[in-house]
Amino acid sequence: MKRRDFLRFSAVATGATLMPQFLSASNPVLSAIGAKGKRLVVIQLSGGNDSLNMLVPFRNDTYYKERPKIAIAAKDVLRLTSEVGLNPAMTGLQELYDQGYLTLINGVGYPNPNRSHFRSMEIWQTASDSDQTLQSGWVGRFLDTQPSTLVHPYSAIEMEDALSLVMQGNEHSGLAAADPARLKKVVNHPFIRQVADHNHGHHHHPQVDFLHETLDETVNSVDYIAAKARSASNQMIYPATALAHRLKTVAGLINADADTQVYYMSQGSYDTHANQLGGHARLLGDLSNALKAFVLDLKASGRLDDTLVMVFSEFGRRVKQNAGRGTDHGTAGTMMLLGGKLKNQGVYNDIPSLSDLDDGDLKHSIDFRSVYRNVLEDWLQTPSEDVLFKKFERLDIV
Repeated sequence: MKRRDFLRFSAVATGATLMPQFLSASNPVLSAIGAKGKRLVVIQLSGGNDSLNMLVPFRNDTYYKERPKIAIAAKDVLRLTSEVGLNPAMTGLQELYDQGYLTLINGVGYPNPNRSHFRSMEIWQTASDSDQTLQSGWVGRFLDTQPSTLVHPYSAIEMEDALSLVMQGNEHSGLAAADPARLKKVVNHPFIRQVADHNHGHHHHPQVDFLHETLDETVNSVDYIAAKARSASNQMIYPATALAHRLKTVAGLINADADTQVYYMSQGSYDTHANQLGGHARLLGDLSNALKAFVLDLKASGRLDDTLVMVFSEFGRRVKQNAGRGTDHGTAGTMMLLGGKLKNQGVYNDIPSLSDLDDGDLKHSIDFRSVYRNVLEDWLQTPSEDVLFKKFERLDIV
């Protein structure tokens, strides 16, 4: 064993999972957390999505006055109600809306908003106040609330190469696995297997013990996920995009009864400061088509009623277009929920006033943590105060 290889492969392993306690994947008790039967899929639109050009207020004169070059023409809007409609690129979501699988929640934000991408995303991922810094994410803290004997690294999977703050709890964390087959190939390297196979007994250094335990957890977890991925099946043809590929993988794992309760992924490039129309439409079209395939896939396999999709962005954009035919960082935006058991399908509430603004920005009407509370208590069956540390307004959407 070369020291260089040890460090390199150890970094791969510890980057994939941070959970300190090893639980064998073959242990039958591990199915308990997934036995609740509810799955949550979170999609993060990174960069600040312009929700006003996604859910268009086509009867609002102010919208067209403030956006003379980038407003979506009323004749092109995919109308959902007498007041709002979807960007014309989102035909897939219009179909899901018509079938009762979509809820749009407007004016979602938080007090004293921060327009920094990094800081605002951190606030959404940790569920903190804007003047508060937390070292753990809300999904990780959700894992912390579950009985330790029932939690395992793949209880929450981030479909990325690295684990973000949202998945890191104080005691437990999720697993980063952008591509189960690729991760399986990495951990199958003879060096990693050799180290894992010799993980018996205690060493003189606690840090070495921790490293061995973490490596062992990763190897066993990846074995489990890879086995589920091999037995996965999909009923729909997905678009050839990165987002669709990840959703296809998640649908396959759900269809294979993987004991994973939360899946997390992101779609980037929503920072549309210039020439917004074409690029933004491509992103929304990708999102819409991928979600359509995913929802219909789960519907065909009978898993849609037990799956909830939550889509958010760290902030919306300003009402007024800028000189570059784009939009600058704003505040409140539109969240989307998709699934087969939504309590309030359709448009949940009105878009905030486009004329009664806070320094040019929309005023938020719903704290994003109220949505989290609804999801935690009514979907994941977990007391929200244990995760969010406060009681937020109660919604009744799921």
